[in-house]
Amino acid sequence: MNDRARRGRRPVDRPRRAALDVLTAVRVDDAYANLVLPQVLRKHRLEGRDAGLATELASGAIRMHGLYDPVIDACLTKPRLQPEVRDVLRLGVHQLLSMRVPDHAAISTSVDLVRATVGQGPAGLVNAVLRKVSRQDLDAWVEQVAPDRPGDLRGHLAVARSHPRWVVDALAEALGTDDELDDLLAADNAAPRVTLVARPGLADVVELESAGGTRTVRSPYGVVLDGGDPAGVAAVAEGRAGVQDEGSQLVALATVDAPLQGRDERWLDLCAGPGGKAALLASLAAQRGAVLVANERQPHRAVLVRSAMRAVPTGAVHVVAGDGTRPAWVPGTFDRVLVDAPCSGLGALRRRPESRWRRTPQDLDVLTVLQRALLDAALESVRPGGIVVYATCSPVLAETAAVVDAVVASRDDTVEVDRFQLWPHRDGTDAMFAATLRRRALV
Repeated sequence: MNDRARRGRRPVDRPRRAALDVLTAVRVDDAYANLVLPQVLRKHRLEGRDAGLATELASGAIRMHGLYDPVIDACLTKPRLQPEVRDVLRLGVHQLLSMRVPDHAAISTSVDLVRATVGQGPAGLVNAVLRKVSRQDLDAWVEQVAPDRPGDLRGHLAVARSHPRWVVDALAEALGTDDELDDLLAADNAAPRVTLVARPGLADVVELESAGGTRTVRSPYGVVLDGGDPAGVAAVAEGRAGVQDEGSQLVALATVDAPLQGRDERWLDLCAGPGGKAALLASLAAQRGAVLVANERQPHRAVLVRSAMRAVPTGAVHVVAGDGTRPAWVPGTFDRVLVDAPCSGLGALRRRPESRWRRTPQDLDVLTVLQRALLDAALESVRPGGIVVYATCSPVLAETAAVVDAVVASRDDTVEVDRFQLWPHRDGTDAMFAATLRRRALV
């Protein structure tokens, strides 16, 4: 490249370059967008509105590529594209169809981005494709590339709302109706609110409200942050509060509030990593004179659990690393047990934009075997008369009702007390499932 050409190039827009870095990490390294994004923002020194723009670009392009890819392909004469070029196009299409970015800005910055990261070769193609995309709005493109809605509602929504078809089918089955399916899938695509939890005895909701928040409706400890970086809230930085969806708070509260006869001193979180629910349980245990054992199979995640506990009074919690399906403790040790089981995560798609594209139906076959084993181990760990709460951040029936029903049916000492299913479009939370079981004494 000669000096004149180099001088003629516009500088690459930093938020868009940061967003492309996130897409690349997710595609090449199987990274998680929510984990790599803070690192990328720091690398590019982005804050405030620029950080918000990069976040929306990356999350939206990853989340919606099930719609954007058919739109891109409809504008190509040859459907094969370098993955790096397709990433740039996804970012451009997101700006054109789902953001209030002027067409000329979306197109020119995308051309600049592909020149800087891939080379001059595909610049003309990117320009041509995005100009074609800009000739129609989102609704017109959906009508063109998605199956006919009256004839194939789920197929239409799979493209229009950018979810794999099998996920749409599984969510519809969990809902029990197609009537709310569009609302649910739309909620999966909405940016989630940042919700904080005031850990009892360490912080209170008044303190979090003063940082710029509004109390949650169902959890007495939750506050929805109106804006800003939660790490800038003193209570969060000090571990006295944390970022936690209201649905997760309600799961922890179901564990501690279930009526219990007799001793109530020994609590267990069987799958504690990364530590959010365990920290809420531990702070409540400290107030009630109980002790929590927070068990996590993976040692590196146990480190995260310990970090989450840094403000909890010494002696209220013990963090251990061990296989929850093969407990090291004596059967019947605990009075209350939470099993926040590993799951598909299909109830938290709004937080994890890449998850919908990584999961397969075959994953459920492996997960449900583990889930049943963990629930059985939890029931062996609790004393007769004690309670176990089984929870997942998935509403899929194979991971929720089917697991609970199978385990209860296989045991003579277990009765179900309660269950609930939350939904993002109804409750404004992740789609958390929880069932409360009691182990009864056999006569």
